[in-house]
Amino acid sequence: MFSLFKRKKPDIDYEKLPQHVAVIMDGNGRWAKRRGLPRTAGHSAGAKAFEKLIENCANLGIKYLTVYAFSTENWKRPKEEVDALMALLEDYLENGLDRLDKTIRVKVIGDISKFSEKFREKIKNIEERTKDRNGLCLNIALNYGGKSEITNAVRNIVKDVQDGKIKREDIDENLISTYLYTAGQPEPDLIIRPSGEYRISNFLLWQCAYSEFWFSNVLWPDFSMKHLKEAILDYQNRSRRFGGI
Repeated sequence: MFSLFKRKKPDIDYEKLPQHVAVIMDGNGRWAKRRGLPRTAGHSAGAKAFEKLIENCANLGIKYLTVYAFSTENWKRPKEEVDALMALLEDYLENGLDRLDKTIRVKVIGDISKFSEKFREKIKNIEERTKDRNGLCLNIALNYGGKSEITNAVRNIVKDVQDGKIKREDIDENLISTYLYTAGQPEPDLIIRPSGEYRISNFLLWQCAYSEFWFSNVLWPDFSMKHLKEAILDYQNRSRRFGGI
């Protein structure tokens, strides 16, 4: 016999939230193509979903959020698309973040040397302006690649050994972590990958060693609080043993 009452969906446990959530924002181009729109329209729609994600994570009480906004491989895309993305990112750094919770702290991770001086100045300004805030820490990965990050860390460790700042025997996992872009932050508990893809795409390769992954077919511009809660609920129903029993 069927129940006349709809079973209430379980809600997330706010006492057991992931401390650090990371998101690979993927599917903007396909979202636009399905609607007969240029890819740039997909990126604009994706920026709105990005803004909602920040707001939702802050409201839920997530402490760290890392978003994959532009990878080291994205330069291979058509120049028109890359230019549009750069303009969108620059505008957002200058204007968009001001619309958000004034407790949010912003950090850009990645090799920003390839960006224009004007763009780098905007990054510096937003980081400086928000550095003393105590709310959600938002890491925006720009010109970021996991392999590049580890390579950069190795080079800096070698230099510091040569300069006598550290000894070779001091090198362990904890020390290596201090040379990464996310130094001082907890590793991501949950990594979300929408758009139906099942790969890590060179994202947080060191940090994701014990992350839980959540995949979905939803394209990034359609990602909402509903999907975020589904991912967190799924995460909370898993047993994280970290190699133990």
